[in-house]
Amino acid sequence: MNKLHISTSDKGLRRTAIKSAITGFCLTAVAMGSIQLNAQAIGSHNSKAPVEYAADRIELQDRQNRVMLTGNVVITQAELTVRSTRTLVNYSNGDGLSIERITATGGVTVTRGRESARGDVAVYDFNRRIITMAGNVRLNRNGDTLNGGRLVIDLASGVSSVDGRAAGSSPVSGEGSESSTGRVSGRFSVPKD
Repeated sequence: MNKLHISTSDKGLRRTAIKSAITGFCLTAVAMGSIQLNAQAIGSHNSKAPVEYAADRIELQDRQNRVMLTGNVVITQAELTVRSTRTLVNYSNGDGLSIERITATGGVTVTRGRESARGDVAVYDFNRRIITMAGNVRLNRNGDTLNGGRLVIDLASGVSSVDGRAAGSSPVSGEGSESSTGRVSGRFSVPKD
């Protein structure tokens, strides 16, 4: 009967591999925790703040209760900024003008502080306090990046999620969503000693 003999150097290699795996797991957990904390910071957004806008052209479509903004569109609300090529603003006209939804298309960028997200389409639902981006989405937070097909930012809970496909239960079906690989990818930075 043959016995397996493990040399001292093999035991050392195995310990090093186990230590590396545990260290990698811990660093990943720390990175994920920092992303969750950063996501919760978004929850403090004041979705009741006034909305300011600028564009090359603005068209009021009063019968449809909407405004079309085109060309270098910039919309801001508190610290949140949405930039796009074209934006449709839907509103209700009850006791006063009340924005219900903003739909931005064409190279959309959403920024808040040091965080930014890019995508083909973004919908900001004011009633639900949710921003949904679709199509070639890229989220950047403090050096960490996530890429996917769809990003949902819940401003009420502060939770952000990225999934691989733009299709599904999202109210967004946008340009470029078919090119998604169906997977989420990214890169987390590791704390330096």
